[in-house]
Amino acid sequence: MTVMMRCVGIFTCVFMLQGCITKIVTVPVEIAYGTTKAVVKGTAAVVGAVIPDGDDEKDQKKKDD
Repeated sequence: MTVMMRCVGIFTCVFMLQGCITKIVTVPVEIAYGTTKAVVKGTAAVVGAVIPDGDDEKDQKKKDD
């Protein structure tokens, strides 16, 4: 009977701590996602500033026509 009580106790603890476990997992993931998103945007802006993509040439051709 003690094995059954332990199983019920463990199940109850897992069920009651489900919200805490979700927060422990999702908060670091959200922080990592936000940080990565900012780094990628910054990198794209720097690359776009350093390596022109040729839009100026297209605009110049339209003006010449």
